[in-house]
Amino acid sequence: MRRLTTAPNLAIATLWAELLNQAGVETQVQRAWAGSIAGEIPVDQALPEVWVLDDARLEEARALLEAQRNLPEQHWVCAACGERVDGPFGQCWNCGALRPQGDAR
Repeated sequence: MRRLTTAPNLAIATLWAELLNQAGVETQVQRAWAGSIAGEIPVDQALPEVWVLDDARLEEARALLEAQRNLPEQHWVCAACGERVDGPFGQCWNCGALRPQGDAR
């Protein structure tokens, strides 16, 4: 078992671990509750960590996490109502129209 990364909080650590688990890379969150002893130990040592269970898949996990951390920005304008949509949304939040295929600016 190898440490992949330290997360800024438990929610992010859990999100990253779940992403990797769904991709087939088994992970665990360690130090989930160590933040409660911050002050007794240095804060940076109390942060939650994501660990990969299979050492051979560490680089794969790094690549998956890096890709998730650096998703391309997406901006599109709804053809139905003209609303500007930002983020990973495939549907207009104003009128519900779907983003046209191939439109991922």
